[in-house]
Order: sequence, then C-alpha cells, then structure tokens
Amino acid sequence: MQMLRFGDTGLFVQYLQTALLRAGEEPGEVDGIFGRRTERAVVRLQDRVGIRSDGIVGRLTWAALYPYLVGSTFVILREGDTPESLAEQYGTTAEAIRTANPNASFSPGETVTVPFATDAVFTDLPYSAFLTACVLEGLTLRYPFLAKYTIGRSVIGHKIEAVRIGAGALRVGVNAAHHANEWITAPLTLMFLERYAKALSQNGAVGGVSARTLYESATLTLVPLVNPDGVDLVTGALSEGDSFYESARALSADYPSIPFPSGWKANIAGVDLNLGYPAGWENARAIKFAQGFTRPGPRDYVGTRPLETPENRAMAELTQREQFNRAIAYHTQGGEIYWEYQEYAPEGSRSLAEQFAAASGYTVANVPYGSSFAG
Repeated sequence: MQMLRFGDTGLFVQYLQTALLRAGEEPGEVDGIFGRRTERAVVRLQDRVGIRSDGIVGRLTWAALYPYLVGSTFVILREGDTPESLAEQYGTTAEAIRTANPNASFSPGETVTVPFATDAVFTDLPYSAFLTACVLEGLTLRYPFLAKYTIGRSVIGHKIEAVRIGAGALRVGVNAAHHANEWITAPLTLMFLERYAKALSQNGAVGGVSARTLYESATLTLVPLVNPDGVDLVTGALSEGDSFYESARALSADYPSIPFPSGWKANIAGVDLNLGYPAGWENARAIKFAQGFTRPGPRDYVGTRPLETPENRAMAELTQREQFNRAIAYHTQGGEIYWEYQEYAPEGSRSLAEQFAAASGYTVANVPYGSSFAG
C-alpha cells in the first residue's frame, strides 16, 4: 500500500477517506485530496488504536483501516459474548454474524467474523485490483458459502480471481472488465453477487425467483476483473512515474487520437483482451490491421497470436475446465446485447438476450462483422 500524507492526491486517498468515514472519523469530502481535515481524521484514528499519531498513513494505519475496506472484523470472544451482544456492539445484526460463522459455537476464546452493517461492495468508488480484492475478501467472509480462487495472474502479477456460488448442474460463467475503461462492470457484477448471496442467506428471492432454487439448480462462476492492470492504469492506481504507467504512455503515443489514460482498453502490455481468443483470431487481425491497429497500444491490437496474454490464457483455461452452459461478458459501450457468433447460437441464447433486453432497455443485436472475431 502507498504511504500517504498531507498534500497527496489520488485514488488511494479516496480509499483512505472512505475507510475513515466507515471507521467513524470525519475526513471531509471523499475527493482524493489529503487535506487538513483528512489529516486530523487520521490522527484521531491513530490515537484511538494506539499507534503513533503523526497523521501519516503507513503500514500500521492501513492495517487499522483494512477492516473498513473489507467490511468485516475479527473478534476474540470473551465470557458472555453472543451474536446478539456483538451485533449491538458493532451495529450489525445477529443473523449476519451467524451467517458469517456457520460452524461457530460462540465460546470464550473463539475467533469469529463480525460483518459491518455496510455492504461489502462499494458502488461510489473507482475500482482497482486492490479494491476488488478487498470486496471479494469481504464477500467471502460474510458469506462463507462463496468459494473464491485464483485462476491466473496478470502481466504485472495481480491475481485474477473467480468466485463461485451454487451447486446446480447448469454452469454459468460471468465475466467483467475485459476492457480497462469499462471497469464499472466490475462493481456491477459484484453488486449482483452480493444481492444474490444476501438473498440466499435470508431465504429470499432474486428477480422473483427463490435464491435457494437458483443455488440448487445452477453453479455461477464470476470473474469480476479480467484486466486488473489496465483498470489500475485507467482509474489511477498506477500513477505517473511508475514503470508500467510510463511504458503504457509510450505505447499510447503511437495513437495520439486516443486519450490517455481514459481511452485505454487493452491490458498493460497494449493487447486488447477482447481480441485475444482463438475463435476467428486471424480474421480479427486482418480487420484491425486494416484499421491501423498494427502495434501495441490503448485498444484494438490483437497481439501476435491467440492467447498470448496471461489474462486471456486464464480465462480460456477456466472456460475449458468449467465447460459453461451459459457465458455472459459485460461491457459498457454500445447499448446492445450480442447473442450469437457467426452462425453459431447456443440453444436458448436469443431468448436469454431478449430477457436481458427487457430488463435493461438495451437492444438485441447481431454482432457487426468487424467485431465478430476473437472476443
């Protein structure tokens, strides 16, 4: 984690300010500017937890704030502690504590997870590899029936994580943020996952269907952040001076009409991950080269071969292993729902696309020829 102090700005200052708010301190507006109010809030927190009160956010201060980014804390039980008394102390519910600790006896000396009342998924912050990891940890802590695992690593080395829910025969794969500047699809899919998990824990429903029925009939695997490095570039987790940032900026210079970094869609090496799969890759190469995307850059460069990138390989291996009956990829541009590949249309895909269209207001559309391949 970055060390932060008065005068710093950026994404991690926003994370700091959000954590301080959730910790009950008042840093001022969550604006990414480490001003005097934020500094005073840091000092108050440091005083409260018993670490050096210098207003500088280093390792120990981040550790004290981490539970407020994950949305849960660990408590060693004392004599007389119960889910009800813990709920009153931490402002949450006894039901949430029991859900997070299905095998706990709630005996003195036992360590239990106490989820906070706030949702685990942030919907008001730019995302990054770090924040996505926090959210996934928070979700699996409060809903232990979720299974989180790593399917690969990015160019920089960030984990590409998947989370599974369900025990049914129908296998559904959902992924988001293939494109860096479409990072908003990550919190969208994570928000859906949290709603589903909460409904399941409370014997509720999702879209009018029993969550328990969904759980028993289908197995859902979600990869919320396929392109963590690219997202970090766009949202500011990578900053000027970082070697990967500067390398990407140099690649972007070959495409001056595309704004940097806001126009960046590719992985950090300049390969468009939505053009990196084997299906019709040679056609994609011909189309994109004809459009002038002949070298690594912010978007539309197909690479030198299919599955060249570690991100594409991770997704391909997951798909081969799971053999999904349904696969859904979230993007943000176009307002359309694509449901077929050339003449190939999985059974029920058109009907499913129409249901999505009815719910979203998007249009069911055939994939344009120029966008048909390798994605």
